[in-house]
Amino acid sequence: MKFFVDTADVDEIKEIAATGLLDGVTTNPSLVAKTGRKFTDILEDICKVVEGPVSAEVAATDYATMIKEGKKLAKVADNIAVKVPLTMDGLKVCKELSDAGTMVNVTLCFSAAQALLAAKAGATFISPFVGRLDDISHDGMQLIADICTIYNNYPEFETEVLVASIRHPMHLVESAMMGADVATLPPKVIHQLFKHPLTDKGLAAFVEDWKKTGQSIL
Repeated sequence: MKFFVDTADVDEIKEIAATGLLDGVTTNPSLVAKTGRKFTDILEDICKVVEGPVSAEVAATDYATMIKEGKKLAKVADNIAVKVPLTMDGLKVCKELSDAGTMVNVTLCFSAAQALLAAKAGATFISPFVGRLDDISHDGMQLIADICTIYNNYPEFETEVLVASIRHPMHLVESAMMGADVATLPPKVIHQLFKHPLTDKGLAAFVEDWKKTGQSIL
């Protein structure tokens, strides 16, 4: 499974990239707004840090403007994946950009039927939002299972399942067990993956025992 980080904070991206775990980045207008910086400047900086796909979302909702924005974003770097909403106009943009060789991430997916449409439109990634479904008492992980089943039934589909709106480590674990291709995680959740009380307890014991030896490796 590939790990993407869901942020527009370049410093956070650099920190996580240093672990060797990072395969890509997803951004959205809300994340960009938090930085207070120009969108294209942020994208250029991120693409210098990360070799994998960097999702950059269009701001418009109509086809004519979205396709112009998408083409402009695609020129920022070769690893830009243009992010479009799962609407009819969004899928028209997806089809045109995909045919031209641009990676496209179709976002705001909340049903298996929508995911099927995105795959047929040639999306590189489909982004189902599990946490937002959980918020309204729907089973977000069942959506991932349904999409993986459908895509596996049709080998000609090359669209990767990119699990988004992840709220906690179990969303990641369950997605991996279902065979999802990618998970995009907020930095907070990535840091939670490292933590386990038994790891902390064991490390503390080892440190204490080492002190008793009076030795130094250096």
